Amino acid sequence: MAHSHLLLGIGTAPAHIDVRRIGFADLKDALSKGFDDFMAMPTHAMFLCVIYPVLGFVLARLAFGYPVFELIYPIAAGFALVGPVAALGLYEMSRRREAGLPVSVANAFDVVQSSSIGAILTLAFMLFAVFGLWLAVAHAIYIAHFGYAQPATIEGFIVDLFATKAGWSMIVIGNAVGFCFAVVALTLGVVSFPLLLDRDVGAAVALSTSIRAVAANPVVMAAWGFIVAALLLMGSLPFFLGLTVVMPVLGHATWHLYRKLVDPVGSPRPEHRPPPKERRYAADFPVNLIRWR
Repeated sequence: MAHSHLLLGIGTAPAHIDVRRIGFADLKDALSKGFDDFMAMPTHAMFLCVIYPVLGFVLARLAFGYPVFELIYPIAAGFALVGPVAALGLYEMSRRREAGLPVSVANAFDVVQSSSIGAILTLAFMLFAVFGLWLAVAHAIYIAHFGYAQPATIEGFIVDLFATKAGWSMIVIGNAVGFCFAVVALTLGVVSFPLLLDRDVGAAVALSTSIRAVAANPVVMAAWGFIVAALLLMGSLPFFLGLTVVMPVLGHATWHLYRKLVDPVGSPRPEHRPPPKERRYAADFPVNLIRWR
């Protein structure tokens, strides 16, 4: 039964969710609404996203402290692969603001109490596996071009990268392979995570809906992918600090893009379990009432 709920959600049968065709104007509108959400609650959003530039900076320092310079760019590019997981709290904040509900930092973590959390964690594990595979493939591409010897300095690595035939070959092949990974991550995650936040339909239904949404709008979704990649690149350049703005804007915008792509009407909403203290209070209430009497 638990496995059935994980894959198919709370319903007795797999939910069928309609997907819509959208245009480039919808991308512009989603980005505009995402920026509006960010401006309406920038402190909340930046609080949630500050961990990503910090993490990026730490990873970069590790790369500079050890001879793994070749992984700096793949790590930065990998933010796009796990972006849908990182933005879960932002989706919830946009959902609450759209519904006219009060928004606080604590609300961003309501997903932990959702009945969809099992399916969300399953898909999150899948995307992190894709991220790990991307790093392994990127390292293999480096080895295929330069062997197992590591560059002694960052200056030497830059020279090898831009002043040699092998370096340019690695740039072309690495970006082509990275593009394929990005397409997979976009197809699997662009709709599935906000859908699971909004509806308890299970991992399998969320994945199939996301794939159908991308397949129904290939050109527009390709444009969205390029927009995401370009903004993440710009946000990563100044020591990842730009991600404190880029990540929340893209996260909020993705929620609004999901709302344009999918019509989930009729699908069950997730149930939210109260926090442990509230559950204990609810359980003790009859006893406390008797004592009070």
